[in-house]
Amino acid sequence: MKLLAPGTEIDGFRVGECIHAGGMAHIYAVEYAQEGRSPGFAMAMKIPRMTAGDGAENIVGFEVEQQILSVLSGPHVPRFVAAGDLVRLPYLVMEYVPGETLQDWLDSTPVPERSAERIAALGAATAHAAHSLHQQNVCHLDLKPANVLVRTDGSAVLLDFGLSCHAHYPDLLAEEMRKAVGSPAWIAPEQVVGVRGDPRSDIFAIGVMLYEMATGELPFGAPTTAGGLRQRLWMTPAPPRKHRADVPPWLQEIILRCLEPGAAERYPSAAHLAFDLGNPGQVLLTERAARTKGTPIGTHLRRWVRAAGMHYKPSPLPAQQIEDTPIVMVAVPHDDVTDATLYSLRQAVARSLGIRPGARLACVTVVSPSASSASDSGRSETTLQRQHMARLRQWAQGIDLAGHPVSYHVLEAGDVAQALVRYAAGNHVSMMILGAATHGLQTQRFIATVPMRVARDAPCTVILVKQALPFAQLDRG
Repeated sequence: MKLLAPGTEIDGFRVGECIHAGGMAHIYAVEYAQEGRSPGFAMAMKIPRMTAGDGAENIVGFEVEQQILSVLSGPHVPRFVAAGDLVRLPYLVMEYVPGETLQDWLDSTPVPERSAERIAALGAATAHAAHSLHQQNVCHLDLKPANVLVRTDGSAVLLDFGLSCHAHYPDLLAEEMRKAVGSPAWIAPEQVVGVRGDPRSDIFAIGVMLYEMATGELPFGAPTTAGGLRQRLWMTPAPPRKHRADVPPWLQEIILRCLEPGAAERYPSAAHLAFDLGNPGQVLLTERAARTKGTPIGTHLRRWVRAAGMHYKPSPLPAQQIEDTPIVMVAVPHDDVTDATLYSLRQAVARSLGIRPGARLACVTVVSPSASSASDSGRSETTLQRQHMARLRQWAQGIDLAGHPVSYHVLEAGDVAQALVRYAAGNHVSMMILGAATHGLQTQRFIATVPMRVARDAPCTVILVKQALPFAQLDRG
């Protein structure tokens, strides 16, 4: 299809300049033709290429994107406005989001100038956006730098849903195509053998992007053959530190975990990945972090044999998979707290983790800014932070944490309830455990206690734990 001339009117939209001319579609700035009518945001029109030389995937991809974009919501996707008919003129009108793509950043930032902190921030923003999709039972399946747009506030918006999969809608691409569907450099191993709908495929793609941001290289190159694509079923890429010695161990650990051939060995959800990228000092380091050489040929051979007869099983619904491996947060008070409360909290956390294999535990305490500054005895802020961290670790010693990643966080805030709610929202916490108020019901009618405010405002399930332990029996004894 030839480019549309500025001023062309289509179904009540006036076409402006062409913003992007790609291999799959042309994108134009548009506005309503009717004077004074506006959706309240800038708009763009996407028209797929459908010439004789273009493949059927362009048509199917347009149908998929129209279907999925119209039901997505949230700040990490463009808002849907309208769609055109395939018979007459196919198009999508959506919100135009200003910003630069990760590809723009890669092209403009030399590798030596890419700091680990900036890479982690961009990766975390992408993971937060992917998690938002997965919560809506959508897997993107074509995440790559050109499809991740970063706003000026640092948040990410995902673009181009032509290869995506919605768990509640027919998978048109799987029905129409008989080969692996995805961009060769970023496609996950399970996609190569035809499994679509696993959110951990998006985690693999984010790992490829992190690898490229950190090293300037693609971990698997850009294969063009089916045999080249299948190699990632058994191959592990060269460690990032082999390309760039100053890559910190925590970042290499995160990248290589994302790129594991088996989906079960990667992060269980994009929220877990975002959590590690946002807390590099508490990433659990394994042998991956220290690698300087590629995986031995013997390991590749064993994986190859296993992959030869491998049949990937479809994953559960993305939202269900997130629910099965949640981030559990416990608010541990540090002031005016009894042994009974601490004991009861510990028991509640142990029960919650015991029925949720793979769940992550975040132990959080909130201190006032005045308390964290230098005290009367001259203790420094760093010393007090360390003391609070030590108390959290000591409190958690009685919990069986085998198979559960755990981290410890000391927050500074004057408003405890607000700090807890904000932390839960920012880290996709699925469940928060905290002690119930010890005030009587009559008092709580007039005073909005911290537990009441958290239960009211938290974006997750809240478990209030009452003091219930055998201390009273010990006293009687």
